[in-house]
Amino acid sequence: MSHTQTSANLILPVGTQVVSRVEVKNAAGELLCLRGSVGVIVESPTDNSHRYQIQLPDQTIVSLKRLEFSIRKHFQKAGLEAAENRLEEMNLFDYVIYRCIVGSRAYGLDDADSDTDRRGIYLPSAEMHWSLYGVPEQIEHQAEQECYWELQKFLVLALKANPNVLECLYTPLVETATPLAEQLLNMRDIFLSQLVYQTYNSYVLSQFKKMEQDLRTVGTIRWKHAMHLIRLLLSGITILKQGFVPVRAEDYRDRLFAIKYQQVSWDEVNQWRLSLHQEFDRTFSATHLPERPDYEKANAFLIQARQSMVNNQHGKQSAS
Repeated sequence: MSHTQTSANLILPVGTQVVSRVEVKNAAGELLCLRGSVGVIVESPTDNSHRYQIQLPDQTIVSLKRLEFSIRKHFQKAGLEAAENRLEEMNLFDYVIYRCIVGSRAYGLDDADSDTDRRGIYLPSAEMHWSLYGVPEQIEHQAEQECYWELQKFLVLALKANPNVLECLYTPLVETATPLAEQLLNMRDIFLSQLVYQTYNSYVLSQFKKMEQDLRTVGTIRWKHAMHLIRLLLSGITILKQGFVPVRAEDYRDRLFAIKYQQVSWDEVNQWRLSLHQEFDRTFSATHLPERPDYEKANAFLIQARQSMVNNQHGKQSAS
């Protein structure tokens, strides 16, 4: 339901700025209020069958029914919302350049109840990207467990060592990859840096703290989530040691499943976590990864990708 539809059924408070949808004249036919005039509500009725008293900039008071004026904020956004609706009608999924499977199936930790999680990148046309209304940072098919980041958003997350995004670049389960996406995969090591240590460690620490609170307050935790946190620490250690993201986790499958299916105690899980934090610390002190990712190469790739969409646009116009 839109803002306009919702607010039409509510009594607007005194002080609300509004825009007149109609002209108002006095008994002598003199114009008191132009269509489009701005005013402020100075007296609200008890219900929407009665009129509002609205004061104009020249202090004139006019009486308007609810359907005879719009809330100013909604009035100004109306044109933009219409354009956003047109953008939504375009199938942004047609601009997906990279599609992969992540999650339990990619980790080798799936079972009969596991979903198929698809992630990837979309690169909108230059015209859409340049428009006043822009494009969303991500698009989703929630029912199908699909999510695609706009290229710039994806690159920024990768540069910050976001685990979900890095796993997209290293998963063995790739379904769609345009030549541009293949180029990105071939340079994926530019995103690996010592930031992995901070990002992975801090996330696991914060999540374990929440789970310990859940144990105290509700007496249980999300064991599957605990399993994936341990997997994340194992992954982070390998990244710092070997310079790649180990998506597959079969070597630890039995131990990880023991957590998922509550075959070990919380104390055992926590002890494994603490030992992995210690190993993470030791690996961090000896890693050969750079302190920061290669921002310049990532930026150059983004500019190249944007330019390719400009060239595509020009090519279509020349052919028409």
